[in-house]
Amino acid sequence: MPAARESLLDAAYTALARRPWSAVRMVDVAAAAGVSRQTLYNEFGSKEGLGRALVRREADGYLAGVERALSALGDPRERLTATAEWTTAAAGENALVRAMLTGCWGAWLPTPTLGAVPSSSSAVPAQRRADGPLPSPGDFVALVRDRAVAALSGAGTGRAEAADLARACELTVRLALSYVAAPPGEGGVSELVRTVLPRQLTS
Repeated sequence: MPAARESLLDAAYTALARRPWSAVRMVDVAAAAGVSRQTLYNEFGSKEGLGRALVRREADGYLAGVERALSALGDPRERLTATAEWTTAAAGENALVRAMLTGCWGAWLPTPTLGAVPSSSSAVPAQRRADGPLPSPGDFVALVRDRAVAALSGAGTGRAEAADLARACELTVRLALSYVAAPPGEGGVSELVRTVLPRQLTS
């Protein structure tokens, strides 16, 4: 029941914004979603399963935003800049995204098992993907870099150009993550990315 699943995840996310995960009660999540507690347990199995599915959903949402930024109109430099902007904005607004990208979970959040399992929009059912481990911060760097390379490389891209593009894409991701880990007093990541990329990106 996809509608009930999303309602439960929405309710869990709202509850997490108000109290630590350790204080979030399954009965309250079920009530806020308008379903029975048994439906909640049928869907996620346990509170740990609910937390894992919630983090997985936020990971998928972050990566969907990366795809939107990369598919926007503009030259490669502007699309990479948009990707960096999205990364810093998403991490600033969403504590789960920030934790996934930095590896700093803290006592307030659920702490799911991490592992090298890509988050994607594949046809694998949501429950099965939610049961698997989540990407680590290093995996997220590789996921975003590889998606950027795929989105920005053309049919005639040679090996040397592809290597340069991959380095530029990874540099963009790592610059964005540095802003997530140590936010500047003022200004954003855009100016820094635009300053660095002209020397790294020629297509």
